[in-house]
Amino acid sequence: MQDFITDFKQIFWNKLNNNKYKKIIFLCVGTDRVIGDCFGPLVGEKLKILIGKKKEIEIIGDLEKAICINNIENVIKAIKDEFENPFIIGIDAALDKKELVGKIVISEQGLKAGSGLNKASFEIGEMSVKGIVSYNTGMPKQNFILLQNTSLGLVNEMASLTADGIYRAINV
Repeated sequence: MQDFITDFKQIFWNKLNNNKYKKIIFLCVGTDRVIGDCFGPLVGEKLKILIGKKKEIEIIGDLEKAICINNIENVIKAIKDEFENPFIIGIDAALDKKELVGKIVISEQGLKAGSGLNKASFEIGEMSVKGIVSYNTGMPKQNFILLQNTSLGLVNEMASLTADGIYRAINV
């Protein structure tokens, strides 16, 4: 947990301090219809509780209003139309090597949503947080089955750690 907080804080503040962003947006991607893919919306739910309503922070994507591959382009367009120069942090579930399952990975790169299922993906945001919820078989249909059968307990625990770590790192 401390490594997550330290890493997130370092990347977040380095990127934020070098630019004149007017709004911080946590874009929590995923759906509650697939257990493994609900990492992002669960983080969004938990961040809303921890952070509340702050004028400089917007949390987009939660269990009620999911941001998924079907609506993400419209959401990004709406963000660009509504907010001037936003700092976007993409948060999503990911598939990787078996030994990395359960890890939370922070990247200085934007999020590439949909890549694990061979969906059209593009980079979103200034940085990203990915919860490795299962392993990547290299086969989209098998990956989808793994996402459907991921442990909700694991995903929920990872989402709680992520939201708490972000909250501590940004010192809201």
